[in-house]
Amino acid sequence: MKMSETGSILSQDFNQILQQYSGLLGRVAASYEANHHLRQELLQEISLAVWQSLATFKGDSSLLTYILRVAHNKAVSHVAYHAKYPRNDSYCEITHASESQTLNSESHMQQQQQINTLLDEVRKLPIQTRQIVTLSMEGLSYQDIAEVCGIQLSNVGVILNRSKKVIMEAMAHVR
Repeated sequence: MKMSETGSILSQDFNQILQQYSGLLGRVAASYEANHHLRQELLQEISLAVWQSLATFKGDSSLLTYILRVAHNKAVSHVAYHAKYPRNDSYCEITHASESQTLNSESHMQQQQQINTLLDEVRKLPIQTRQIVTLSMEGLSYQDIAEVCGIQLSNVGVILNRSKKVIMEAMAHVR
C-alpha cells in the first residue's frame, strides 16, 4: 500500500498497522535475537521505532518495505548494542513451553526443530546477509529487498544464492 505524498498516515491507525504486521515484526526479531526475553525487548523497540517513524513516511515506497527497513535498522542497532556486553542468559533464559512443544505430535516437533535450526543458522550470518535472507523468507521481491537494504538489485541474488548454500550445508550436517 502506498500512502499519499503528504506523508499522512492518519488514515490508518497505528494499532491496525501493528496488528497487520505483528507476525512479520516478530519473525524479524526472531531472526536477530535467540534469547526469548531479549527478543521480546527487541520487538518492543521495533514497535516503538515504527510508531515514531510513521510521521516521516512520505509514501516513496510501500508501507511494508518502509516498516521492514525500520525494523531491520532497529534490529541491527540492538545486535550491535548487545555485542558490546558479555551475555549471561542464565538468569532469564527460562524455557517456555510453546504451543508446538505442548503438542505430542512427533512430526510437528520435528518441524519445529527444523525451524529452530534454520533460525539458528540465519542468526550466524553476517548482519547484511541475515537481513537479505530474512526479507527473502518473508516473500519480498529482489527489488523490494534491494530497496530496503540499499544495495544493487544484482547483489541481492548473489548474496541470497551464497547464503542459501551455506545454510543448506550447515543444516545437512545437523541431521
